[in-house]
Amino acid sequence: MAIVVGYIPTREGRAALHRAAAEARMREATLIVVSSNRGGRDFDAVEAQHFEEALREIRGELEAAGVRYEERALVRGSEPADDLIAVATEVDADLIVIGLRRRSPVGKLLLGSNAQRILLEALCPVLAVKAPSP
Repeated sequence: MAIVVGYIPTREGRAALHRAAAEARMREATLIVVSSNRGGRDFDAVEAQHFEEALREIRGELEAAGVRYEERALVRGSEPADDLIAVATEVDADLIVIGLRRRSPVGKLLLGSNAQRILLEALCPVLAVKAPSP
């Protein structure tokens, strides 16, 4: 059993990670943490260092919680939706967990393009998580 979570170092990304870790513990599943960076060839050393620091932080949290996990740090210029769907398909995921931003009343008419694509194109259930209010 596998759960895929899209992680970026934001409040929404942390909320998704925490919920995915709870789901992985409850289901006794392996958590696949996907950090997708669209940088491709333009991904510079400063961005790479920030990215690695964020991954180091979540490693400690997951290990402390006793969650089995794998990391997939993808820097190939793809859209995050493409990366999450591809990894979920590759591991035959049982669930994908994504974080959603809070939106204004007008913004609620449109869902973020990556979130919308994942919800519509994923072959498994998708759990969309909101970050707690600040």
